[in-house]
Amino acid sequence: MSFKDLRYFTEMMRALGYPRQISMENFRQPNFPLVAEILMWLVKRYEPNASLPHDIDTEDDRVIFIKYVSQFMATKTRIKLNPKKLYMADGYSVQEMLKVVSMLYNAVKSNKADHANEDVTERSFDVSNKISELKQARQLATEITMSGAKLYELLAVEVDLRELRMAAVARPLEMAQIEQGMKNKVVSIENEIKGTQNKLDNIANDEANLEAKIEKKKAELERNNKRLKSLQNVRPAFMDEFEKLEGDLKKLYEVYMEKFRNLTYLEQIVDAYDRQQQVKVEETEKQLRRMQEQLREEEKKLFNQTDTFENFADDSEGEIKDVKSRNPRIVGAMEASDSDSEEGSDYISSGSELAGEGEMPISDDEDEETDSENYDDKDDSDDIDF
Repeated sequence: MSFKDLRYFTEMMRALGYPRQISMENFRQPNFPLVAEILMWLVKRYEPNASLPHDIDTEDDRVIFIKYVSQFMATKTRIKLNPKKLYMADGYSVQEMLKVVSMLYNAVKSNKADHANEDVTERSFDVSNKISELKQARQLATEITMSGAKLYELLAVEVDLRELRMAAVARPLEMAQIEQGMKNKVVSIENEIKGTQNKLDNIANDEANLEAKIEKKKAELERNNKRLKSLQNVRPAFMDEFEKLEGDLKKLYEVYMEKFRNLTYLEQIVDAYDRQQQVKVEETEKQLRRMQEQLREEEKKLFNQTDTFENFADDSEGEIKDVKSRNPRIVGAMEASDSDSEEGSDYISSGSELAGEGEMPISDDEDEETDSENYDDKDDSDDIDF
């Protein structure tokens, strides 16, 4: 007995709810009444309906009590107790009772853990974790159904088979028939042994053939390795020419790459120049359109000026005609009377003077008309040149 066992025993009994205070000093000396009380409480805790003898006054009663407790624990809890140590009622009996107490303590502890786990699983229950178990349960259910159906069929045939079995058992056995059956079995077994022996011999032959093939392949592998080494060491006859051509190819490739880069660069420059020329052409077209619009506006202005000038010329011609109509003697016919000849001569002379004075406005109108015609011709020439 150790101090550690006594402390564990007292702590476990307190945890199990034993009503009495147990001290480690109680087991320094033999104390059978305390041991009997503890054993009775443990038995009642495990099996409340168990009936135990309560008389422990005499030595025989104590032996019966210890024997009954030992048998109960052995049959119910599968725990084997030493009756002699229990009867001693000291520290050694604590070692035996500790077996039962530790079993009950572990049961209570696991029960509490199970309740805690149940609470947790009830709060957070996820079906996805149980999919494999559900599949397994479904498979077992189908197997149980199939096994039940098969068992039912076999039980249905059992009635006929029972009669045949009973008839075979009741039939008297003939020694000659039994002996013949045994001989047939022996012959069949000997044939099986011969077939197995032949297979073993064939296996040995096959093994030898395989070993020969393996050796042959190994020899071929060695020859091929030697040939490979010899080919690697020998330099081909065309290798020099190949290396020379390879060097020429590298140089040509460099030249090709240089020309390709130059060509690409020149194409980029040409594209840029084409874009610039396109922009310039568009700008010149815009300038020409603007110039055309300006010239059209100027032509409109000039046309307006010529219209005003023609109106002015028409007005001036009308005034001249009015003046001529007012003086018929100046411009009229040469018919007059004799009496008026002198006056006519005077008037002619005066009319000539008037005519000499009136030549200026007529010439000015004609000059303006010629200038306007020349300007129109010039505008037409400008239009044609444009």
